[in-house]
Amino acid sequence: MSEIKPQRYKDERPPEILDEFHDHSRRRDPNFVYEVVRLFTTPISLSIYRTRQIEVDNVPASGPVILAANHFSNYDHFLAGVWLRRKIRFMAKSQMFRQNRILDLIYKYGGVFPIRRGHADTEAFETVYAILRNGGCVMIYCEGGRSRTGTLGEAKPGVGKAALESGVPVVPVAIHGSKGIRSWKKLRFPKITIRYGEPVSFPVVAESTREQQLECAQEIFSHVREMYDELERDGRDAVIKRVREGAARPSYS
Repeated sequence: MSEIKPQRYKDERPPEILDEFHDHSRRRDPNFVYEVVRLFTTPISLSIYRTRQIEVDNVPASGPVILAANHFSNYDHFLAGVWLRRKIRFMAKSQMFRQNRILDLIYKYGGVFPIRRGHADTEAFETVYAILRNGGCVMIYCEGGRSRTGTLGEAKPGVGKAALESGVPVVPVAIHGSKGIRSWKKLRFPKITIRYGEPVSFPVVAESTREQQLECAQEIFSHVREMYDELERDGRDAVIKRVREGAARPSYS
């Protein structure tokens, strides 16, 4: 796997430079830019990466929902949206913003909004809640960022905070195979599977503690981990067959 550049965890720039993206995301849905990006990324996902879905119908066709996924690649959000008619709103690290004017326009009108990692960024979560109040679909990475090890990381409290304080359904999403995307320069293309779990909901906690958020996040991520591990052990074809036959997941010691 190609070397991943070190992460910059803390954005020292003033938060006000990001207000434009939050204001727009809270008031407006993604426009044609989202469809244009999807038009380019979908053929790549389906042909080169052989992306297939399992149980995509677990994602509600309308109404507020959080997609809670694992994260290996910057391409993960495109993969998760290939099989969905809904437009997914993405939370992305703030360092990606205010670096390139063209990319800023794509982010703004394509449904991407920033979070300042390394800070208690209440603005990012206010944007999440505003989108959900408007009936939107928000994708949050359970690990808070990309796994740097090639294996699943640990849940961070962010997805738990969003789940508890919004009370909307959460669909666990296992993205399997995307850790191999960085090998494309060597002409090695992974086979990617997206499995959507059954929605889970939590009682609303208006001002949740970090401990409550982490406990909730760990529960959500346990569903992601279970689906991911099943794909890792048994392979896509076996899991698809099991789902079609309505068989229970096997237990492993």
